[in-house]
Amino acid sequence: MSTSLTAIADQVKFNIILDSHVLDNAAKAEEIARTFVCPSFFSSLSPCTDRRTMQRTRSQVQPFPTPEMLAYAALATIGDDVYYDSSTRALESHMAQLTGKEAGLFMPSGTASNQIALRTHLKQPPYSILCDHRAHIHKYEAGGSAFHSGAAVLPIIPSNGHHLTLADVEPNAILGAPTQVISLENTLNGTIFPQDDIIAISDWAHSHGIKMHLDGARIWHVAVETRTSLKELLAPFDTVSLCFSKGLGAPIGSCLVGPKDFIDKARWFRKLFGGGMRQTGILAASAAYALTQNFPQLERVHTLSKKLEAGLEAIGAEITSRAETCMVFYDPSPIGLNYNEIAERASKLPDPLFLGGSRLVVHIQTSESAINDFLALISELAEEKKKAGFIEPNPSTERKVHKDIYVRRVAKSNTN
Repeated sequence: MSTSLTAIADQVKFNIILDSHVLDNAAKAEEIARTFVCPSFFSSLSPCTDRRTMQRTRSQVQPFPTPEMLAYAALATIGDDVYYDSSTRALESHMAQLTGKEAGLFMPSGTASNQIALRTHLKQPPYSILCDHRAHIHKYEAGGSAFHSGAAVLPIIPSNGHHLTLADVEPNAILGAPTQVISLENTLNGTIFPQDDIIAISDWAHSHGIKMHLDGARIWHVAVETRTSLKELLAPFDTVSLCFSKGLGAPIGSCLVGPKDFIDKARWFRKLFGGGMRQTGILAASAAYALTQNFPQLERVHTLSKKLEAGLEAIGAEITSRAETCMVFYDPSPIGLNYNEIAERASKLPDPLFLGGSRLVVHIQTSESAINDFLALISELAEEKKKAGFIEPNPSTERKVHKDIYVRRVAKSNTN
């Protein structure tokens, strides 16, 4: 039975743009300015969590592309990047020059960038990858190193509680069933990896034929805080992944940089992994806009995170990881509070705040009023606890070893 083309076209067509979207997006922008929620909070929500909370949380985990960014992106070239797109290749060339590497490759995500880098480095099993036990490649990339590369991962706990040193790496690198890649992360949980220790690890690794990879998703923050060029920061590494969305506010994308022959091989693995994309010019242009317009805003982000840390400490909360860049980790139990009651009260403010657990992430669209309101709320709640008879415990003299500072709030289920 034949059907007219008009009838089939009527079945196919679909409009996702609602009349309310302009107002909805403006409202979302205001919410994002008042959120400290990080991406992994969404994974901690109960399946019974109400849809409105899920939608809000899902939409607020990163800075969002602005109308100005989208207007700039619309001017990009429309080539097919599986073959060649001018805007994308221009971005890749700029990233290579910026980082002091020979070539760059645009990637759809940081996970893809890290995993393709590791797969390209690793030639023939058996082999292992050494990293910090908190590393993204170990904890948050779905076991990709084992699945894609057949690699064992050696997750090492830093003896100083902050970052790996050569003293941690040397006795744990396996030279018999060889460690072929040492993967570091900078920043890690918002903390800066000291360059001297990176150089010491790199020199030792290279003297033993071990490659150095950096998950530099937030390396932009290190450059701003230390006033050090990307080229100098990344010189000790063979390959680096840099993110355009985390911190910088582009909608999608990372860039893998390294030697030309390495990047040529990685381009094939990107295709194999399903990461070859067509018209990526609009994404490359969004990244270029973020580098130009949003990168300089990171200094303000660091200032706000330090204000957040100082305010929490003054109220009596324990700072479990300091605001070296854009994150603060805190424990409110010394003032009688827990993350759920804080988040619930924050959600009921006239201008609500959106919170997860111990990690507070400040980004380029965080408003100073959100910082002020959050600190005022913590102060108010702490005072209520005092009036109710809460007595601050004596500081524990017990040494806290291997304590996970990343405490996720488990949102209460909606039973209605």
